[in-house]
Amino acid sequence: MNPIRPAAVPLVTVDPYFSVWSTADRLTDDFTRHWTGQRHAMTGLIRVDGVPYRFAGRVEPRAERYYTEPPALTQTGLKVTPLSTIYTFEAAGIELTVRFTTPLLLTDLDVLSRPASYAAFEVKSLDGRGHDVSVYFDVTGEWCVDQTSQAVVPELADNDELLVMKISHEKQDYMNRSGDDHRIDWGHFYLTARKSERTHAYLHSANLRKLFVRNEKLTNEPAASPQVVAEGNPVMALVYDLGEVGASPVSELAVLAYDDVYAVTYFGDQLQAYWKRNGLSTEAMIAAAFAEYDELIERCAAFDQEIVADGVKSGGAKYADLLALSYRQAIAAHKLVTDTDGELLFLSKECYSNGCMATVDVSYPSVPLFLLYSPALVEAMIRPIMKYTRSDAWPFEFAPHDIGQYPIGNGQVYSENAREGQMPVEECGNMLVMAAAVCLAGGNQDYIFSQMDVFTEWAEYLLEHGLDPENQLCTDDFAGHLARNANLSVKAIMGVASFSILKKLQNKADEAARYRNAAKEMADQWGALADDGDHTKLAFGQEGSWSLKYNLIWDQLFGTELFDKAMIQKEVAWYSKQSNKYGTPLDSRATYTKSDWLVWSAALAEEQATFTALVEPIWQMLNDTADRVMFSDWTDTLTARALNFQHRSVVGGIFMRVLKDKGILKA
Repeated sequence: MNPIRPAAVPLVTVDPYFSVWSTADRLTDDFTRHWTGQRHAMTGLIRVDGVPYRFAGRVEPRAERYYTEPPALTQTGLKVTPLSTIYTFEAAGIELTVRFTTPLLLTDLDVLSRPASYAAFEVKSLDGRGHDVSVYFDVTGEWCVDQTSQAVVPELADNDELLVMKISHEKQDYMNRSGDDHRIDWGHFYLTARKSERTHAYLHSANLRKLFVRNEKLTNEPAASPQVVAEGNPVMALVYDLGEVGASPVSELAVLAYDDVYAVTYFGDQLQAYWKRNGLSTEAMIAAAFAEYDELIERCAAFDQEIVADGVKSGGAKYADLLALSYRQAIAAHKLVTDTDGELLFLSKECYSNGCMATVDVSYPSVPLFLLYSPALVEAMIRPIMKYTRSDAWPFEFAPHDIGQYPIGNGQVYSENAREGQMPVEECGNMLVMAAAVCLAGGNQDYIFSQMDVFTEWAEYLLEHGLDPENQLCTDDFAGHLARNANLSVKAIMGVASFSILKKLQNKADEAARYRNAAKEMADQWGALADDGDHTKLAFGQEGSWSLKYNLIWDQLFGTELFDKAMIQKEVAWYSKQSNKYGTPLDSRATYTKSDWLVWSAALAEEQATFTALVEPIWQMLNDTADRVMFSDWTDTLTARALNFQHRSVVGGIFMRVLKDKGILKA
């Protein structure tokens, strides 16, 4: 089994609507679930020499009804890599391997955007004898509705080479509402397989499962359409009659795909996903997914090896596990689209927080992953904020928090745009740091330089208001307003330093020096204001307080050396002293922590052993937590309980140590 017991296991992870996980130790312990926790069931059955077993989910869809479930295969292995999840099972002399792969290759945006995810099945005999084997796999109408009281329409499409089934909500009303804890109810969900004599497709109710268990004839007669999901339990099912299976493995492949038709509303325009930008049809997209499978699996395996090797080198095997568990989640909390000018947009959903769209202080913690492998996506996070800032709808002199509530980006919704609810220092600092970082990482400097008038306003705002911030929110808004926030002050200083870097890249040496000197002067003042003996304060004037100064990491990444090195290492030593079983708290006010910020703070350490000791409690939290949710970044360091957040893109920040070790951001 995987060294870590994941709190939740990624299976189908494409975007904020098409993201399904297992929240149990074994794939047979529960139905699979959408990241919101709602059931998005897939059921897997296998008959070996006429005897039925389960390998995924359950047969009976209604919890209120008793049914004698067939025995579960013994799950003998679970391996989670950055791009794949591999289960192995044994029973009755055979081994079944089920591989779920979503090829989220950050170096190939066409494949990254493609809403197609693989489920591959491989069976072989273990006992030297041949066994008659059939595999059953289905997915339900739950995948294309928000509420199971909604009705769906199934369809078996005509295709020369593929078996193509699709199921859709009866009412196609694109982007009909926004929110956090809800699912898509427009577009079309597909289950597909290659045509062959041994592969069969069925559109029916979940009663198909019971027919398969009893080895009775399966029928392909959809019930009356449209069909209420909770009443009819409609499914799309594939059956692979493999015949006699010996020691040589026999393999089959299914592709699960979702065409949302329109993905988001962006300042009044309905935009389609990136993969559609050149007119590619859904059928052609699915056909390409099949045609490229072997090549993509090889590419995914190579990328997996690269990420894991980097993780082990930077922080050991447990840190590499954290990278594997954060990779797909960080990407699947975004949607990749192009605007009406064909420009790239990488739009995050602030999952299980408030559903905000393109949130600046969610992008900021996520960027280490994307700076490493695809700086263009960081530019694509910056672009929507700049468009909104330049519009008449944004009334303030500082950077916005978001552009709407997913999937409707028509303007900020956070705090109802009340000034006292904004994060002025936070978001200005975040935007300037991201702008400098994307340029240093090899991104499009021309685009960033075209925004320098706005960046100048924000840099000047930080010069005036950033050193000793007024009472305001920062990204850790769950902790409430705080005046004189020392860590927020660091962000302001690094924002000014980032603007200096941009000026230097523009070959404007005098202006670069002016802002560099200003940032240095601020940092020197900060050292005196924050000093509290063997650590620094949570807020200026609050003796005996402390906090993780995660924003300091950019001083090391950029090589700006504004802050005293001895102070930073003293700070790291303090974090080690404060560490609990499941991590070092965020600050002295509570026992909770943020996993992304803890990794950033640990990455300040000069010694890898210190970094590892600070980060391994996060691994332990995921392994032990009773909350079987997607990688939560906000957890209690004493109990390992998740406090709210799940499926958030901020876990891209877990890659911070790798980003530091690569040294690609030196100014």
